[in-house]
Amino acid sequence: MIQYDEAHHIFKLDTPNTSYIFGLTDESYPGQIYYGKKIEDTDLGYLLREDERPQPPSVLRREKAGYFDFYPMEYPSAGIGDARESCIGIHTMDGQEGLELRYRSHQIYAGKKPLEGLPATWDAEPAGTSETDPDSSDKTTDKEVQAADCSCSTLEVTLEDEVTGIWVILSYTAFEDTDAITRSVRVENKGERSIYLTKVLSACLHVEQENLEVLTLPGSWSRERQIQRQKLGYGSIVTESIRGISSHQDHPFMALVTENCTQTTGDVYAVNFVYSGNFIAKAMRDQFDQTRMVMGIHPDRFCWKLESGESFQAPEAVLVYSDEGLGKMTRAFHSLYRNHLIRGYWKDRRRPVLINNWEATYFDFDTEKLLAIAREAAERGIEMLVVDDGWFGYRSNDDSSLGDWQVNEKKLPGGFTYLAQEVNKLGMKLGIWLEPEMVSEDSNLYRAHPDWALQMNGREPGQARAQYVLDLSRPEVAEYVYGMIRDVLSSANIEYVKWDMNRLLSDVGNLTLPSDRQGEIMHRYMLAVYSLQDRLTKDFPQLLLENCCSGGGRFDPGMLYYSPQIWCSDDTDAIERLSIQEGTQLLYPLSCIGAHVSICPNHGTGRVTPFETRGVVALSGTFGYELDITRLSDEEKDQIPGQVAHYKQYSHLIRNGEYYRIASWRENHLCDCFMIVSKNRAEALCTYVQVLSQINCKSLRIRLQGLDPDAFYSVTEVTLAAGSENEAAGKRYQGAALMYAGILMPRVMGDFKARLLYIKRI
Repeated sequence: MIQYDEAHHIFKLDTPNTSYIFGLTDESYPGQIYYGKKIEDTDLGYLLREDERPQPPSVLRREKAGYFDFYPMEYPSAGIGDARESCIGIHTMDGQEGLELRYRSHQIYAGKKPLEGLPATWDAEPAGTSETDPDSSDKTTDKEVQAADCSCSTLEVTLEDEVTGIWVILSYTAFEDTDAITRSVRVENKGERSIYLTKVLSACLHVEQENLEVLTLPGSWSRERQIQRQKLGYGSIVTESIRGISSHQDHPFMALVTENCTQTTGDVYAVNFVYSGNFIAKAMRDQFDQTRMVMGIHPDRFCWKLESGESFQAPEAVLVYSDEGLGKMTRAFHSLYRNHLIRGYWKDRRRPVLINNWEATYFDFDTEKLLAIAREAAERGIEMLVVDDGWFGYRSNDDSSLGDWQVNEKKLPGGFTYLAQEVNKLGMKLGIWLEPEMVSEDSNLYRAHPDWALQMNGREPGQARAQYVLDLSRPEVAEYVYGMIRDVLSSANIEYVKWDMNRLLSDVGNLTLPSDRQGEIMHRYMLAVYSLQDRLTKDFPQLLLENCCSGGGRFDPGMLYYSPQIWCSDDTDAIERLSIQEGTQLLYPLSCIGAHVSICPNHGTGRVTPFETRGVVALSGTFGYELDITRLSDEEKDQIPGQVAHYKQYSHLIRNGEYYRIASWRENHLCDCFMIVSKNRAEALCTYVQVLSQINCKSLRIRLQGLDPDAFYSVTEVTLAAGSENEAAGKRYQGAALMYAGILMPRVMGDFKARLLYIKRI
């Protein structure tokens, strides 16, 4: 719900449990007043401190610049006195900077408009693009998810700078079914002369609380999204990427949390960016103990020429406030992304269990080897074979052929047409891997069009992984790339694509754009990637698209808009995955997290983990296999049918259940535990991993969450092995006892032991 209190010039946006409030001064400057627990009153203009020094320019003209350096501007601009982090910057044709934005008008309407060329949350998904899962054992939950459409309202506030003729339209959407508010910005040049946008951030948030900490998700390749908290003193904390991707090293997310905030207690002010390219998030505590947090496209190497009459649309940012710790924040993000971001045929459907040949064969495979894997997999219930890198050009290692997206029929006689037919005969689907954004120096495409790679005049572009980046900001390059993808997918019954991207963007130059538009390339590149994936999902509406970027280097809300799942990390070690998946699950639904059972000793760590534990950890994602099934022991092969059966049995919970984090191996160095609970609290699945064994210790008490305290439940231990699909009913407990008193997890001999508990209301 959104309302405007005309008497007090106050805007108020309400979600089920939160309120976001800002107001206008007599001089039409929009100022942020409040974001927190839901309140009814709107007469809150006194919180803008207009009666305190420095007073507004109309009262105290001599302190105008000082006033701007104190005032909690809703969308702060650079160059007029506010020395804190700004959200927008310009450079005029006269070489000057500065904007003074005042309120001009506003409108409030039901629903939400799409953002042109950009991923964004939506109100009601177009009819026919999503279907419920016929395999689900929880039809009520699926119907509840379907009923979550059409449940938001939008406020657009237009600000104007009278000198330059620049209009800034601030868009806010409040959702009625989840505690999330989205923000985006559109800049319009109503003046007579061109200007250059040097910064256009998407959101600003002011928080007045002491003892705040900043939570971010830094990492590295194979160590993505590690949870980090640090105290915010005076000054700034920044998380950012200028790599051309949202990156492994940082993540487009930042939260301000109160000291000692836990999963269940404390205040959280969080922002997540719906964008997959360069970003900056910054929190700054100023001299008056006010904290300003901003999020948006990174201004480094960004400069967008805006001609008279043109507009620029910035990406969307998602704001979430929680007064009950990180867990409530997590569930708000999950709900929003499940119901208002992920789209398409696979949105609410169980994903097929796949087996990928990468860690099984790497580049060394042929048709018969792939079919041998498929035959063994089909016998044990696996539903899809994915052919990874090495099927195209003359690629026998990673030095060649990127860009030559034609099947190597010496390796795969009959191409994908024959392979798909044979795989389909086994009752399986066929999927493939692509890396369409890249080109190898040793490729026919590069030899024909060396100018199609990103490069700067007179400078040899640098390679990474023996490859260059195709300049997709050039329409002819993007069109050629899409034509190759379309031809491959049209040649056979290919039902899944893993879209990979394996390096950062460097040597960012375009040989066709004029000199004053070179600062647009990074964003134009990202828009081109979005356009390609949008075309792909429209031309092949039942295709299952999984994004990947050297693992989890582009795991962000922007990618989720086009693909319902993203490869979480190239680190497939089950124990390493606990902390990687914990950081990912902090924001993103389990149903979108690509997670597989891989071989042991693990190819990355050398660690040996029980096959059952690998299955339990992968069960909290899309679930699949990354190994050569023909080389497994009979004991391991015999466990696969049970793992697959249980994934199918509990898929409705994994897709739609509410997530509760109970224990973190990252924090306690002993065990990991979380649970997913159906929305009606009738059933739950609890995952527990004893990472390290201890001697002479009592059992560990675990307090469950999310259950009905007055209901009674049976608790059953699930064994992921063949023939154990219908475990006997477990012990009877009251919900209150499970949550407040807890249950005991016995210490067992050996490291890396997992337990899976199924909890059902009786």
